[in-house]
Amino acid sequence: MTLALIASGPASADVLLIDGIQSAPVIQTPRNGLSMAQVRQQFGEPAQEVPAVGEPPISRWEYTGYTVYFENDLVLHSVIQHASNN
Repeated sequence: MTLALIASGPASADVLLIDGIQSAPVIQTPRNGLSMAQVRQQFGEPAQEVPAVGEPPISRWEYTGYTVYFENDLVLHSVIQHASNN
């Protein structure tokens, strides 16, 4: 009986509007598992290639706006670079 009284009462909700938020531009980055050759073919030459270190060998290619990390010859992760406030 109590449930019926609660469910039949009036319902209200607040609406939150947020102004002034701008979405960041979408940056396409290489997906995990692509080979170095596929990344070069699809995204072009990197601005900088940082040699592999460690075991397994992890290297990175730096592009404008993002960095691609490789384990051996395959994309491990792509990271979008945040704009500096300075």
